[in-house]
Amino acid sequence: MRTARSNSEPKRNIMGRVVLPALCNVFGTFLILAVIAAMAIPALPRFTDYEIYNVISGSMEPEIPVGSLIIVEPRDPKTIEEGEIIAFTSNGTVVTHRVVDNFPFESEFITKGDANLEEDLSSVSYNDLIGSVKSHYDHLGAVLQYLTTAAGKVYLLLFVACGVMFQILAGRLRSE
Repeated sequence: MRTARSNSEPKRNIMGRVVLPALCNVFGTFLILAVIAAMAIPALPRFTDYEIYNVISGSMEPEIPVGSLIIVEPRDPKTIEEGEIIAFTSNGTVVTHRVVDNFPFESEFITKGDANLEEDLSSVSYNDLIGSVKSHYDHLGAVLQYLTTAAGKVYLLLFVACGVMFQILAGRLRSE
């Protein structure tokens, strides 16, 4: 004797064996790749001439907000023009300000933070130049700084574990 099949059984079979495992694979792969990308960004300077820094003060707001990640490209100081944003060392810290004037004969810059009312008190020597800011990414510096803490590393490990678990779940759903 034959029993009638319900119309919902083929849909459940497709959902359980095709769609849901595929979603688990995509989400698991995304989590693993996100962790790899987060770990690769701080390694960028090792493979290129660029440097990366986290902005911790508001002197360049609103152009570059606090917590931004900046990418600094090494440059010949004589080629830097008025209006460009540079990174330089000052009293052991890295500062990012806009060039007001470049004096090649004196080998120094006059700089100013966009949020500051006055130009910087002292000029910046060419020897203190790190480079010009090629690009910046809002909030990414603060996120990467957090990921270097113990709690951030635990989160990264948990994300990888979740990604692996989604991959395992996808395999089990396909085999059922």
